[in-house]
Amino acid sequence: MKYDVIVKGKFIDRPNRFIANVEINGKSEVCHVKNTGRCKELLVKGAAVYLAVSGNPDRKTKYDLVAVKKGEILINMDSSAPNKAAAEYLRKHFGKDALIKPEKVYGQSRIDFYAETKGEKHLIEVKGVTLEENGSALFPDAPTERGVKHIYELCNAAAEGYKACILFVIQMKGVKDFSPNDKTHKAFGDALRYAKGQGVRIKAVDCVVTPQSMVIDSGVEIKL
Repeated sequence: MKYDVIVKGKFIDRPNRFIANVEINGKSEVCHVKNTGRCKELLVKGAAVYLAVSGNPDRKTKYDLVAVKKGEILINMDSSAPNKAAAEYLRKHFGKDALIKPEKVYGQSRIDFYAETKGEKHLIEVKGVTLEENGSALFPDAPTERGVKHIYELCNAAAEGYKACILFVIQMKGVKDFSPNDKTHKAFGDALRYAKGQGVRIKAVDCVVTPQSMVIDSGVEIKL
């Protein structure tokens, strides 16, 4: 997953969840934030940020804020990046001949990916992870009833014979493990633990992140 043109800036503030003020080449610019989550631990005044330059001259904002430096860790915080990286990863995993489709309607939800290979039907829900604490990746960073709903939909799918999977795409490198963030939303963690018992596969992977790209790399230990 790559961006066309990237520039570096310095974070100033975030008036609302959609925009941020960023210093670029000594000038304050209004940028679109490609993540509506809180991200308070990431977007701190003075943090180095990276912005994708839009090629659309009709846009109100020229830049999209897509990555931030937290200490020595570069974190991609673009909420659209995990699905793009997952699409590349799934193609490599299942092979070029597999049928892979995004946005599969199942039950009352849209599951991120449907795949069909060797007579098996797969449903894969992707969750992007940007929260890191003391070397551990955590999800979610805010309560997500929609996320809980997706988990129980996958439990139903597993009962119907689908190979169901929740793929946590950790948008950084260097974490030692992944856990549900029970402190923020225990219902999500409870649902995840229940899903494991129902045969839903839970997988966490980290990513090699550069200012210009994000590629899924290695599996990460899961602690439920």
